[in-house]
Amino acid sequence: MIERLDDGLWAWRARHPEWHPGDWGAEVVSFAVGEPGRTLLVDPLVPGDLWDDLDGIVQGTVEILITVPYHVRSAADASARYGGARIWGHPACTKRLGSRSAFCEIRTDRSPEGVSAYAIGKPRRHEMPLRIASQRALVFGDSVVGTAEELRVWEQIDGNARRERWYAERFLPTLEPLAILDIDRVLVTHGPSVIRGGRRALRDALAQPPWHHRS
Repeated sequence: MIERLDDGLWAWRARHPEWHPGDWGAEVVSFAVGEPGRTLLVDPLVPGDLWDDLDGIVQGTVEILITVPYHVRSAADASARYGGARIWGHPACTKRLGSRSAFCEIRTDRSPEGVSAYAIGKPRRHEMPLRIASQRALVFGDSVVGTAEELRVWEQIDGNARRERWYAERFLPTLEPLAILDIDRVLVTHGPSVIRGGRRALRDALAQPPWHHRS
């Protein structure tokens, strides 16, 4: 079932065919954003029985956004269904696509209109959080997730002093600039998103120790 989160914003959950973590994260989330003359699909994983419902939402030109290469999911099928829609993502996405014909590299200086991509990690990760201006939304693939209580940074530290130092000195500083962006929503593909007050929720997440799910 596709859920309407707000005007022009929808989400749906689907069981990932390759990843089985237990109760938390058993389903992953995809998003659709409707704009005048355009629909953005973010990390789409579309079960066969959901395509007709998605057809009812999609209007105009379709752009497919991939936050992290593992989330290519149904991107190629969506591109073929919607007129060869462009698939935007990190170059590593091409390893999971049968064809590069619809692929466009997304960079901090090159992205679809109204979408901004951000580099995170040191060394730099393949994941790129995406800001969608029309929704004042920031979308995370894996680095920030939703738990039952709040947003958290998803990273395994487990008391390892070296990992703790890396997190504090090299990873967290690359996330902190995102918490001053003009956003109201934080959309996450694992767990519940924050539809109002997202900037505050993200700041709170960055102020806490990292969180890691154990199956």
